[in-house]
Amino acid sequence: MIASAGPNLPLAVLRATGAYAGPLPIDLDKPVTTASDWMESKFAPWAPLALQAWADGDYDHLDRVVFSRADDTAQRFYYYVCELQRRGLVGGPEAILFDVAMIPRQSSLERTEQKVRELADLLGVGDSAIDEAIMPASGAAPSGEQPLCLIAGSPMPDRRLHDAVEAAGFAAAGQTLAQYWGEEAGAVEQGTGEPCAAIARALHASASGPRSFADRADFLADRLARSGAEAAILWRIEEDEAQVWHLPAERRVLEESGVPHLVLTRRDWFARDGAGEEISRFLAEVTT
Repeated sequence: MIASAGPNLPLAVLRATGAYAGPLPIDLDKPVTTASDWMESKFAPWAPLALQAWADGDYDHLDRVVFSRADDTAQRFYYYVCELQRRGLVGGPEAILFDVAMIPRQSSLERTEQKVRELADLLGVGDSAIDEAIMPASGAAPSGEQPLCLIAGSPMPDRRLHDAVEAAGFAAAGQTLAQYWGEEAGAVEQGTGEPCAAIARALHASASGPRSFADRADFLADRLARSGAEAAILWRIEEDEAQVWHLPAERRVLEESGVPHLVLTRRDWFARDGAGEEISRFLAEVTT
């Protein structure tokens, strides 16, 4: 069985093995004991939970975990696991690092294609199986009679912020961590005869993920437009240090859109800081 950790991965290659178990499961209630001795506090909050689970043998049913180099925490987690396994402190599945290059130049695209092919060879899957495993990217927003509230920013641990939005009478659109890791690499062409190259093109051009060269403000504006959101929440956690630099431009997008919005920055990933209550009050004002 194979699991994945991080965004911007060639998921079709993993599915083609017939053994893909999905994104690495994170137990949000996991007591962190030994992992806190190995890992610095500035890792994304999911990492200590996952490392503790790894040490406790919770992932021993997996054969491999493929980590993404597109995410700083996922990349560093990979190196930590490899070193801890080398020292005999943890066991668990084999850790594999997938290197995706997203710089907008030909050599970057060629490197990404090379890495997709190398992963396919390592996992023993051929072009026909990969092509059959290609799935369309899903960008559909919830539909229904309720007005939509878009939650953008840091991937959420689960649907706890969605629940606050829905309790206020809105439909909620926004990615949890598992959805973020399980997001398809844009629109991958099927039937090209070279599926690894098609996957590489989609990964290289992706607007999602921390290593993307897409304009983050434009990305937010596009999500607002496509979703038809009538309210928006921009939520970033304390540890999201790289993406917070885009905050001023994202604020301008929200202000210029005319969509009622709430900006929550430097927040607790577990939403133990009253975020749910703030969302409830904000949406109550929107509906009055």
